[in-house]
Amino acid sequence: MTKKVLVPIAPGTEEMEAITIIDIMIRAGYEVLVASADYDGQLTMKGSRKITLTADCKLVDIADDEFDAILLPGGVAGAENFRDSTVLVEIVRQQMYDGKLLGAICATPALVLQHHELYSKSLMTCHPNFQDHIPANLWRDKRVTYDINHNLLTSQGPGTALEFAMETIIHLSGKAHAWSVAEPMVTIPTLHYHEIGKE
Repeated sequence: MTKKVLVPIAPGTEEMEAITIIDIMIRAGYEVLVASADYDGQLTMKGSRKITLTADCKLVDIADDEFDAILLPGGVAGAENFRDSTVLVEIVRQQMYDGKLLGAICATPALVLQHHELYSKSLMTCHPNFQDHIPANLWRDKRVTYDINHNLLTSQGPGTALEFAMETIIHLSGKAHAWSVAEPMVTIPTLHYHEIGKE
């Protein structure tokens, strides 16, 4: 059965993270829904580098839908908009209660998850500039961190977005499927995705 993945966006969302996540999820064959968390419900918005991003729908319109994974891009302003979205916070909270995969990258683990005390006992990483938002005993200085006990995937920034997306595929569909996505993209050998299909 096709996996359903939600990728929220908001004004100030980090474009490289959002587009990389969306692109890789589509390459994996997943049903991807991009939803606007904009306060005014606008579907078209400017990201952190003023690149135009467009959502498929408003977040409020799919608030009761279920997703195999919810992946939150970063960008400071985007994360702040996520933090202030009551609808988004409740969607994330329900995903957590259901034990389904939640991914967050860059500033979002700090400014959204920590701010609202979501996944408060989970191991996580985030952009190093926001490390002080994460309790020292939970912080992991890794490009991508997965907490198996809470089904939480976190990552550090734009330069780790590909790894973050590929790890999402691994946790949703296994290493062989991740390899089938990675191979035709000619991923960087040091990322080791060229090896995962051989295990």
